[in-house]
Amino acid sequence: MTRTETTDPSSPFHHEETDRDAAPQYVLPLVARIERAEPPARTDALETAARAVLVLLSDERAAGEGEWAQAVRDWQDARIRKVVRRARGAEWRRAEALPGITVTGEHAQVRVFPPVPLDGWPKDLARLQVSGTELDDPEPPAAPGADRPVLWLSPEVEMSAGKAMAQAGHGAQLAWWELPAEERTAWRAAGFPLAVRRAEPAAWQTLTRSGLPVVRDAGFTEIAPGSCTVVADHPALRRPAR
Repeated sequence: MTRTETTDPSSPFHHEETDRDAAPQYVLPLVARIERAEPPARTDALETAARAVLVLLSDERAAGEGEWAQAVRDWQDARIRKVVRRARGAEWRRAEALPGITVTGEHAQVRVFPPVPLDGWPKDLARLQVSGTELDDPEPPAAPGADRPVLWLSPEVEMSAGKAMAQAGHGAQLAWWELPAEERTAWRAAGFPLAVRRAEPAAWQTLTRSGLPVVRDAGFTEIAPGSCTVVADHPALRRPAR
């Protein structure tokens, strides 16, 4: 489980540690469909998870007086936790029967659910495995287009596929928060195109100092607290380094 933060203290989405910890803790559940015979490629799964977070955030049910809006507000007031679990066969069919949204990538499928209390998972999700999700790319992913939003993964931190999916979701969420309303509308209308790529070591330090949103991990699982894991690079957010 992880948290995200903005790098700009003036942002309405920047919170002090005490604010996050004092609030009731919620988690955003994501379930990846990983069939034994045909698992998705790693990058496809990461990109689909990131898009799933954006689809939920932009859904009418998550805003205003929508049926998921209060849960989303409670979740965003605390640590922005996401947990990715895996399902196949009957497990996946049970997950699909619960309120949520299924997002499909090239081959990957990820279902995102409205936030739930940290200790209040629906039983059909709570029984799913959270660890051991390992995926590979059959071929190295192509370089993203210059105008495509990119979630740059740290070359310094090794993460399981499930952990990386959650981190990519964090990066997408930070980009969404920082974008002006018109850019959000355009991104949504286009279907949330994005790429997830591992940054080159020589470029990583420049990216983390570029003024773009940075994901820092809370250190609950796999990696050290405070590790920078993702830089969210949306063309509308690019600005000179500070």
